[in-house]
Amino acid sequence: MKLPRTLRLTALAALLPLASLSAAHDYLVYIGTYTGAKNAKVESKGIYVFGFDSQSGKLEPMGLAGEVKSPSFLAISPSKKYLYSVSEAPVGTAAPGKPATGGISSFSIDPSTGKLTLLNQESSQGSGPCHVSVDHTGKVVLVANYGSGHVASLPVKSDGSLDKAATVYLHEPASKANPKRQEGPHAHSINVDAANKFAFAADLGCDRVFIYKLDPAAGTITPNAPAFGTVPAGGGPRHFAFHPNGKYAYVCNEMTCTVTAFNYDAGRGALEEIATVSTLPEGTAVDPKFSTAETQVHPSGKFAYVSNRGHNTIAVYSVDAGTGKLKLVENAPSIVETPRNFGIDPSGKWLIAAGQSSSSLAVFAIDASSGKLTPTGQTLDVGSPVCVKFLSVK
Repeated sequence: MKLPRTLRLTALAALLPLASLSAAHDYLVYIGTYTGAKNAKVESKGIYVFGFDSQSGKLEPMGLAGEVKSPSFLAISPSKKYLYSVSEAPVGTAAPGKPATGGISSFSIDPSTGKLTLLNQESSQGSGPCHVSVDHTGKVVLVANYGSGHVASLPVKSDGSLDKAATVYLHEPASKANPKRQEGPHAHSINVDAANKFAFAADLGCDRVFIYKLDPAAGTITPNAPAFGTVPAGGGPRHFAFHPNGKYAYVCNEMTCTVTAFNYDAGRGALEEIATVSTLPEGTAVDPKFSTAETQVHPSGKFAYVSNRGHNTIAVYSVDAGTGKLKLVENAPSIVETPRNFGIDPSGKWLIAAGQSSSSLAVFAIDASSGKLTPTGQTLDVGSPVCVKFLSVK
């Protein structure tokens, strides 16, 4: 598929020294990538940074912020001083008969240039780490390991660096509804609620969103009661997001191209399924090459978005404020190929989609009344991008 390039900026700029932040930019945008990707249209060396003007929607490359192997997912601390990334590449030497674990890297942020300075790296306590988050106090980093199905909590030291994992859990039992994909646990994301009391880990292999009590002071997570919420068998829950009102939550199901809405009981940390709906246009069958990737709720709470890989669209939903139910508004062409993570800027005006296969980013304007997406014409090159994170600098 030939992509429109009305504004195509080369990633060669990313090989140059970091540019200083323009006065027009009110956000830094960090892009996590896969390094060493086969057949990548643009080579990646790690985490890239862009300047973003939320008034005009203009995104400009600033360079390579930090060099690290396959930083496929990123998280920024509440203090805005530190960034944490997974590294899907094996770290260290594995014990006999066991796979090497992945890594979690901590960086300090230079707000004037976006440059990242490595503080340290710790084991993710599992193989294939694919998602990382930080609690609202900035004291705990949480990681989901897709390969092994482990989740872990790592306390954060006073200088922003990471301590060794305080707690590690292996999800079970596996669903086995899809024998090829659900032969074992595959933790795919881990997030915390607004009250910072509970953590939620979506596991593709188990068809469950596991629920943990969070203790920021101790840097630990412990299984909650109830211990999980469920999705329809064979769905494969992937990425999870809360509604701004704290009453609802949503998880996309990777294998069935659906999204499940939950009622959320903030006191008990409990999830109760409301409904599960398709992420594809009505009447469209789920092709084996299709899968969902990212779930986000608009800052206004009026809309929700899910990316469809293979189908190369972003599903746009309206949210019923009274029930939390989703209604499909449109399947907007993603412009990029294999849309993975995307980012909605805090103003709610813009969405940036990351295309893993096309090695590109695309910027969309968000209609405030309908939630629909309109391409701005900006398509920028970066090698195998899979994560988009905004950092306010104003």
